[in-house]
Amino acid sequence: MIARHLEANGIATVIMGCALDIVEHAGVPRYWWSDFPLGHSAGKPHDPESQQQTLRGALALFDSATAPRTTHRSTQVWAADPSWKEDFMDVRVLSPEKIAAMQRQHERDRAAARTIKSGD
Repeated sequence: MIARHLEANGIATVIMGCALDIVEHAGVPRYWWSDFPLGHSAGKPHDPESQQQTLRGALALFDSATAPRTTHRSTQVWAADPSWKEDFMDVRVLSPEKIAAMQRQHERDRAAARTIKSGD
């Protein structure tokens, strides 16, 4: 809805996302889709090249999209084995130790983001 409002007021938008069916249903003007887990639409974590490739591709849509509701499918692959889609972040198949380790990593990532944001 925000993209529609911005577009109606002359500001071009590109949506980057991982939920192809949902975003296409919403009918955004330009959509850069990555077949990555939800929450990773800007590229792979801790992988600047993946993130830069995603951003470059999304920005290129401003020039290459020739019609409304243009979707570009990124060629990046999350993992060579597509079975990650079956149980990614499914807590029913993760051990308590793995969940605790993921929580600790999440907190470290959040702390790093706060440090970067505050400029310290």
